[in-house]
Amino acid sequence: MRIDGAAAVVTGGASGLGLATARALAARGARVGLVDLPASDGESAAASLGGPAGFFPADVTSAEGLEAALDAAVAALGPLRIAVACAGVAPVGRILARDGTPLALEAFNRTIAVNLSGSFNLLRLAAARMATREPEPPDGERGVVILTASVAAYEGQVGQAAYAASKGGIVALTITAARDLAVVGVRVATIAPGTFDTPMLAGLPAEAMQRLAATIPHPKRLGRPEEYAALAVHIVENPMLNGEVIRLDGALRMPPK
Repeated sequence: MRIDGAAAVVTGGASGLGLATARALAARGARVGLVDLPASDGESAAASLGGPAGFFPADVTSAEGLEAALDAAVAALGPLRIAVACAGVAPVGRILARDGTPLALEAFNRTIAVNLSGSFNLLRLAAARMATREPEPPDGERGVVILTASVAAYEGQVGQAAYAASKGGIVALTITAARDLAVVGVRVATIAPGTFDTPMLAGLPAEAMQRLAATIPHPKRLGRPEEYAALAVHIVENPMLNGEVIRLDGALRMPPK
């Protein structure tokens, strides 16, 4: 898929992996729409991209809200070709706390709603818009959707039941979505990052960050959002990447805790 001149949307685009991806796409000539919560820094993030860009506030768990945001993005930026799902939450909670209290069902459901259902919400709505576009030669491609999982989908740690389940759902969704959407020329691929230096980890003490980095075989540091973005760009540009989940983790395999 050619990036230059294409319209793209990135959920969770006001910070972290999403903003880095938006910047990488914009640097290659894409017209980028950032989708994030109304209270986010989406306006200033979009202004920082340069070129055609915009902020379209929405909660990814809302069918009507995300649909309206995508419609506004298409109206402002043109036919949608690229969509990247980076919106997510990472709560921590054991299934049973040390005092025996079970994890609140509402907390589990909220994580599934944002991470898994929110990603599917973007996937279905973006694919519907891509399917109506003219196919690009030589392969008849109409669009690319990139989802974000996590190494926790494979090695969820203590306290990550909700998070790991939500990301595992994205892993399972990937090949099915790619097969479903092949008929309309839309590719689907997923990136499963390890520990990255994003706002989700920003609240940790420096010592805790160093401990996390020390568990990565090589390079012995946290991943950088720009490295996620570089892989997202490659997925868009490489037509044979379809139905695949790619770990981006420096050979990390998460221990139990």
